[in-house]
Amino acid sequence: MGSAAPYLSGQAAASIFGEALGLFTGLTHTAGWLITHWWVPATATLIGWGVSEIVMRRLARAASAQRMALELLPSRHFDPSLEEIFRRGVQLARASTSMPWWAPRRSKTVQIRLRADGTAPLRYRIEGPAGAQRLLSITPFGPDVTVKKASPLRDKPRKHAVRAEFVLRGKPTAPLREVPLEPDPLQPLVDAVSDLRAELGDLAEVRLDIQRAPKWVLRARRVQLMAQARRVERREAQRAARWVRQDASGIEDSLTWQLQQLVAGKQGGGVGGRRLVMPPVPRRVEAAEALGKLAEDDHLVRVQLLVMCASDTEGRAQARLAQLQAAFDVFGGGARWAMRGWRLGPWRFGADRWPSRRGFERRWKLGHCQPPRTNWVRLEELTGLLKPPTVHCRLPLLATDLPTFQHGNPDLLLQGIYRAPDGRRRLVATHARETLFEVGVGKAGGGKTERALAQAIGWAHAGGGLMFLDPHRDSWPRALPFLAHDHLAERIALIDLNAVGPTPQISSWNPIGMHQGQVAHEVVEAVTDAYASALGWDDASAPRALTILTAAVAVLVAVNEAVCWAGRPEDQATVFHVRALLTDAGFRKAVLAAVEGRLGEETRSWWRTVFPTLPPDAFAVVLNPIARLAANPVTRAFLGQPVGVYNIRAAMDDRMIVWVCPGGNGPTDRLITALLARDLLRAVRSRRDIPEAQRVPFRAYFDELITLTGAAPETIAAMFEDFRKYRVHVHGMTQLLARLPIAVRLSLVQNASTLATTAGSRSAIAPITSEWGDNPSPDVVAALDRFEHYMSLTVRGRRVGPVRITGPHLDEVFADHARPHRTTALENAARANAEAASLSQLTTRATEQLSRVSTLLTQLTPTAARASKENHYS
Repeated sequence: MGSAAPYLSGQAAASIFGEALGLFTGLTHTAGWLITHWWVPATATLIGWGVSEIVMRRLARAASAQRMALELLPSRHFDPSLEEIFRRGVQLARASTSMPWWAPRRSKTVQIRLRADGTAPLRYRIEGPAGAQRLLSITPFGPDVTVKKASPLRDKPRKHAVRAEFVLRGKPTAPLREVPLEPDPLQPLVDAVSDLRAELGDLAEVRLDIQRAPKWVLRARRVQLMAQARRVERREAQRAARWVRQDASGIEDSLTWQLQQLVAGKQGGGVGGRRLVMPPVPRRVEAAEALGKLAEDDHLVRVQLLVMCASDTEGRAQARLAQLQAAFDVFGGGARWAMRGWRLGPWRFGADRWPSRRGFERRWKLGHCQPPRTNWVRLEELTGLLKPPTVHCRLPLLATDLPTFQHGNPDLLLQGIYRAPDGRRRLVATHARETLFEVGVGKAGGGKTERALAQAIGWAHAGGGLMFLDPHRDSWPRALPFLAHDHLAERIALIDLNAVGPTPQISSWNPIGMHQGQVAHEVVEAVTDAYASALGWDDASAPRALTILTAAVAVLVAVNEAVCWAGRPEDQATVFHVRALLTDAGFRKAVLAAVEGRLGEETRSWWRTVFPTLPPDAFAVVLNPIARLAANPVTRAFLGQPVGVYNIRAAMDDRMIVWVCPGGNGPTDRLITALLARDLLRAVRSRRDIPEAQRVPFRAYFDELITLTGAAPETIAAMFEDFRKYRVHVHGMTQLLARLPIAVRLSLVQNASTLATTAGSRSAIAPITSEWGDNPSPDVVAALDRFEHYMSLTVRGRRVGPVRITGPHLDEVFADHARPHRTTALENAARANAEAASLSQLTTRATEQLSRVSTLLTQLTPTAARASKENHYS
């Protein structure tokens, strides 16, 4: 038994050795077989990978079919804080996981699409899982951003397209540059697409996919980075040790060191006599320093950045991609965005070439996110891309934002010349139906009137009717060469009270004439209110004057009604008959007797009981302005005709082009202007008898609003408040908004569809720029060149601008329409349409009108008395 134990132990050892040898032999044979038949496991591995990839792609395609799209529309004053943007980033990261459990990771993503195709400067869309729609629809940005369901985008094929994928280069743990919010971080991208031309098929789109970081991939990446950091530290320690030894050896072998040893009496040679050199020890690698932005799990995401540019014109897509590449350089810091691929001479191998192109197009089409392993960022690094353009972003004006003006198009109203970022200039316009009221402010000679003239001439050539009221007449000779066309000659009428030339010709107007079918009480109200406005009368300061004038005009209007009813409109009374009515007892008796049946009981009672009690000096305040009108031969001739030709209501309905030049801004001119303005208000309001759809659009241009509003402030204010209802639109120009009456100024600014200003003093410009939030500031506007404007416009119901616009110059914009050799013929036609006659002839007729009316009244009195008696007995 004692000898059996060693035997058994030896046998066991032999057995174990045999098994080990057999295992080793088997492994050797297996390794040999694998080396010999390596293609078998390789093929199996490829088949397994291919099958799994096919399954993953099918699942990812099915998951991608359940996606939704939202479009974010920021307001003009959208100005988010960093916290709001960060919260939006957290929402996007959370939304990327709102997928079914079986969805592959490549489909678990939220995509930000920045797109420019000519329909908008930069459209901002969010696409993601359908289950995240409610989460993404409510943003931290509040009401400043409108979120709506986006419609599918269908692009037509372009002839030329380029693609690029951007990856993070540089130190893998370093962050991108912290870009401030002002100016907008999206500004470089907007500038890169600002010269995009839709008519050439230009398209540019940037897609940023955001995906939550997979934990196991992140841990593996951290292990890799820590190992790399330790290797780097060891290499650095070894390099430092090598340099220390070399430095020590160099010192000991130097002559200086040897002499020092001899002087000190130290002997020793060889290696044993040398100093002991302690090499540096590798320092400990700190995780926070080695991992950088990857040290913490919170708010860490993977991103994929894809770009595609296309165009129908060769070379434009490549140039656009280069512009976008430069735009992304703005975000470069410790890390930067760079195009993936490599370059060989003139060729670049990347997303546009095999083998990367097919994968790029699959990810582009399906929205799959398969970023490279370096594309790790924190949400704070994406601040500039997590929100739409803000108030600090300058957006270019596209043709869809501001239409291009077309000569002869009645739907467009010329506004000026817009210079695009690429230097192209185009005539821009607004829609005529939306341009209700315009206000132009700026210093004299800045281009306000020139712009208004260009707009009026364009509107006239398109078939529109207008009235241009210019107290100084300078606009008429300036516009004349561009209106000298046969198709316009029959529509133009000139009402000129400046008495130009040796034999001046004047048109005529009877403010109280009834031959044009006016309503009696509206005429009385218009004339009385015009006098009150020009003279500053109201019920508190001049009640008696208002009463006297109202009663006198009411009687004369009744006379004119009777005269027209009798078929004798050439014998109508004029405003100059007020003096005879108030001071000539015989004339007054004849008038009251002739129209007794046409006056109301209250008016007749006033003339019988109140008028006789008035002292003679009570009439002076009424007669004084009329006497001034009579003393001026031009105004006497203009207002003293029984059958006036001027009829602004007919001009509106017939699309006439009426140029009115009152002649100045003196007291008499202000009274004429007040009468014209009040008559315009009456005529416009009388359009209520026409269905709204049948009202012909008409535009009134008021140059020198200070002069006009000085005569009729309440009337001008009422125009800006009421005319829209009757399809009459007012365009006003003034040097100083502050000098306008408060009522007019408030109505102007409140209702202005277009608000424009040229250069001027800071105090004069400040009221306009304050409406824009002082962006641009008064200092910027004050430095504008001549014919340069800043203006805000209304297009499709929203405000555009303020934008810098060059005012149109007639000699440039309407050069093809100029007919200088036909100006004389057109002026003669314009005066003929206004039935202008010589000043001497009209003055003589006005002087004889009093006797004509008196003669007619004696003929009308028996008829009037008989009619009154019949009415009494009936």
